[in-house]
Amino acid sequence: MDWLTTVDHKKIGILYLIAGFFFFLIGGLEAILIRIQLARPMQNVVGEETFNQLLTMHGTTMIFLAAMPMLFALMNAVIPLQIGARDVAFPFLNSLGFWTFFFGGVLLNLSWFAGAVPDAGWTAYATLSGPTYNPGHGIDYYVIGLQIAGIGTLLGGINFMATIINMRAPGLSFMRLPMFTWAIFITSALIVFAFPVLTVGLVALMFDRLFQANFFEPGTGGNSVLWEHIFWVFGHPEVYILILPAFGVISDVVSTFSRKRLFGYSSMVFATVLIAFLGFMVWAHHMFTTGLGPVANGLFSIATMLIAVPTGVKIFNWLFTLWGGSIRFTTASMFAIGFIPTFVMGGVTGVMLASAPADFQYHDSYFVVAHFHYVIVGGLIFGIFAGLHYWWPKMFGRMLNEGLGKLTFWTFFIGFHLTFFVQHFLGLLGMPRRVATYLPYQGFDTMNLISTIGAFLMGIGTIVFLINVFTTWAKPRNATGDAWEDGRTLEWSIPSPPPEYNFKQTPLVRGYDAWWKEKMEGKTEMIPAEPVGSIHMPSPSILPLIMSIGLFIAGFGFMYNQLIVAGIGLAITFGCMLLRSVFDDHGFHIEPEDQDKGVHV
Repeated sequence: MDWLTTVDHKKIGILYLIAGFFFFLIGGLEAILIRIQLARPMQNVVGEETFNQLLTMHGTTMIFLAAMPMLFALMNAVIPLQIGARDVAFPFLNSLGFWTFFFGGVLLNLSWFAGAVPDAGWTAYATLSGPTYNPGHGIDYYVIGLQIAGIGTLLGGINFMATIINMRAPGLSFMRLPMFTWAIFITSALIVFAFPVLTVGLVALMFDRLFQANFFEPGTGGNSVLWEHIFWVFGHPEVYILILPAFGVISDVVSTFSRKRLFGYSSMVFATVLIAFLGFMVWAHHMFTTGLGPVANGLFSIATMLIAVPTGVKIFNWLFTLWGGSIRFTTASMFAIGFIPTFVMGGVTGVMLASAPADFQYHDSYFVVAHFHYVIVGGLIFGIFAGLHYWWPKMFGRMLNEGLGKLTFWTFFIGFHLTFFVQHFLGLLGMPRRVATYLPYQGFDTMNLISTIGAFLMGIGTIVFLINVFTTWAKPRNATGDAWEDGRTLEWSIPSPPPEYNFKQTPLVRGYDAWWKEKMEGKTEMIPAEPVGSIHMPSPSILPLIMSIGLFIAGFGFMYNQLIVAGIGLAITFGCMLLRSVFDDHGFHIEPEDQDKGVHV
């Protein structure tokens, strides 16, 4: 019950991590099946229909149900600690955000058992996803599952914006924030602006499918290119929603394990803001071949190439941070250092794709698949692995095994490059994306086999990581507060794992890298900004779980046109909202005499 009702950001972070990694394994299994099918020409391991379903579910699961929640896990576990706060601004909403995401993801994946799996690609392009060409319930699972999961993401974005603006410790001005906190702040703003666009698109598609509306159906006066615009106005900022937190992780990890202040901190902040701003200006570079015309293509080309400038600033700042530092090659720093050249490659192919005339050739080929995975796997997943190995002792009080960690790194790193490097050349040779098989003797055979071997190697790396987690779990909690001994930010100034209330006394921040500054002056703890006193804590609540179950039931009702079921689901959700509004819960206090008893997660 403790875990089902918790509103503690640290426990919610762990719940996000477990759920996200579970979906990551499902998405990985789907990817392995895709690669087995493509290992040799003219294979028939899975049928063409199943292949389309695997392709759609792999992309959707990895982006929305694996990458996002694993980032939210790090956000929840670290952000309040980095800013000296006792919790997030809205603990109840934080819990509601997790449960809506989780039940949206479960609903989407239940499509496998219902025999109606989405099969229009993770972008669900109209008219392929419309009622004319896709009359079954597959796309309904996609539309309704993502709407429910999207509520959770949007709540999280609002919550972390409010937390970072309002709950910083005294002295922690914006230009003293750790780089990870900055990245999450800007990501949260992107979520708040981008996710409503996706919601609008999904609602319109739902109306097309369930109520015979004509938003995207050309035969009845709709416009299928409109869906592309709506999807990519969300979809391009989404790429930055995924990658900016990874940039933040890399900044913190590189700085810690170089034992140096991050080079060019203020330029890093402005580069992040500029990337986020430009991220909204470039959506139509996904649509160069839809016939927008030379003016639009030219403008979107230029805007896309401009993003390379602030990204380049970041790359050089990381290299200059490493330069002359006393580098420790821990697993976390190896993932961070491996991230840099990998992400540069993804960025270079991105600039190639930004050229509209060249894009006509690359478009819908495996070159695009290679580019996208270099950015999202080589960028985001490397960043998540770096962050997990780095903050694991802070989250769980136990150090992951470094030997197994390095084995994870090398198998995953080599497997990743084996899988996706050759796909650039497959694309340049003309292999189209989304094909279930291919003819022999076109020059695709060997490279596809190499790609599949690489995918298995990545799978082995993931299994090694799981073994590491389970073997570590059996050990006692013996991590010190400053587990790496070189911690620079506030989270390393308190015990691992932190007590329920995080900080017994709110710390006073006297500069950038606040904890490092105090250590350099010979202090063993932060200067408190308040006397020891009674700490107010929010009460746990079962309502977020029940509200999410209500939405889950309502989703099924709408999908199968059972309006009574939908009504019951909505009644449960709104009933919980009413209860929450009518009964005022003032939380509870932890008195000073109870604080030293070490109320641990």
